[in-house]
Amino acid sequence: MSATDRTRHRRLREQGRTDREALFEVLRAGFVCHLGVVVDGDPMVVPTVYGFDSGHVYLHGSVAGRSLTRDATACVTVTHVDGLVLARSVFEHGVNYRSAMIYGVPRALEGDEKLAALRVLTEHIAPGRWEHARPPNRKELAATTVLAISLDEASVKIRRGDPGDQADPHDVWAGVLPLTRAWGPPVADPYTTRPVPEHVLRRTGEPF
Repeated sequence: MSATDRTRHRRLREQGRTDREALFEVLRAGFVCHLGVVVDGDPMVVPTVYGFDSGHVYLHGSVAGRSLTRDATACVTVTHVDGLVLARSVFEHGVNYRSAMIYGVPRALEGDEKLAALRVLTEHIAPGRWEHARPPNRKELAATTVLAISLDEASVKIRRGDPGDQADPHDVWAGVLPLTRAWGPPVADPYTTRPVPEHVLRRTGEPF
């Protein structure tokens, strides 16, 4: 992860992170990103699922999708809100969060690389699912675009902790309202006759 003019922390530098593990922390914690691209001269930001490994983030979609451009720099953003920071002053209110912005020119994958990336993406979203479900067939692969974007140019910011205005004399309650999320119990498809597999049951109650 290298610092560039696009990824240099200009404001709130104390919240910036420059180590690769901080980037992995943000990517591991989620599975939905926002892909920002310019299409026909206009900006487009599209929510989509992602997967990643030590070198790349992977995105997929229909071959007809206009957002899956591969001829210009794209920006992938992942954000997690961990709580509201409620200060003594409205001006000092904020959010505890973890975020990453990744810049790069997407590369379209084919053949074994494409299939491997789809496996990485599937296992990130639902660990254990690739071995349990049917793999994509030739027709499905032909209808799918898979892009890889290098993790080399990324910006990470993390904000944790209490309000920063403890010295403010205004006597009101101040603190943090945490936001927690967890997977609920599985709901079976009405046409399913099989029991819930172990890899799905393991997610029940798991925070994300």
